[in-house]
Amino acid sequence: MASPIRLGVNIDHVATLRNARGGGHPDPLTVAKALVGTGMDGITIHLREDRRHIRDADAEAICAWAGKPVNFEMAATEEMVAIATRLKPHGCCVVPEKRAEITTEGGLDVVNNRAALKPAIARLKDAGIRVSLFVDPVADQVEASAEIGAEVVELHTGAYANGKRAELERLRRAAELTAKVGLECHAGHGLTFANVSPIAAFPEVVELNIGHYLMGEALLIGLPAAIAEMKRLMIEARVYLKG
Repeated sequence: MASPIRLGVNIDHVATLRNARGGGHPDPLTVAKALVGTGMDGITIHLREDRRHIRDADAEAICAWAGKPVNFEMAATEEMVAIATRLKPHGCCVVPEKRAEITTEGGLDVVNNRAALKPAIARLKDAGIRVSLFVDPVADQVEASAEIGAEVVELHTGAYANGKRAELERLRRAAELTAKVGLECHAGHGLTFANVSPIAAFPEVVELNIGHYLMGEALLIGLPAAIAEMKRLMIEARVYLKG
């Protein structure tokens, strides 16, 4: 049998909904607690520079909660490294961040930013935090991630999710490479009920992080049901794999 696969649920857009009207409802931590037992294996939050959704108080409360591992997405800035080393989430996923973007538009350019990324990774690891880098499925980016001390890469599935089906082969090769260079392989961005199975079927991929689609489906069937269905599809995609 294939190794288990985890589902990290990104709850940023719970905060987006709250912030649209102000006040404290819906509360991201309350939602996180309510999702225990639905098939969720961890919580993902992205504390952006402009605090457009998750805010500092959310991050503090969610990281202090011991109910599920927290994946703290962040840019590799001095401010965010300082916050992460204080809050000590289970893991940090370093992502590129542009103030004007609607959502993360691509992977980190690890190759050309080694000098800036390496000390940030070292500080996070010294604080006991597992470090992931969000990268495009490109060999030199995966290799550079291992070289500068990351323990995990999260492969950017956005191009595949946008219909570039040739990306599936690129993702497969990148996933295979992670095992060769000693990295744990995660994947995410734009995954849906319709396209998740081929990614979940890669034996090297041990975690998928999904948010926006689940929040959209929640309007129709409820968030617990959406998470349960996503996890079912992920497990079904792996059940016939040999280890």
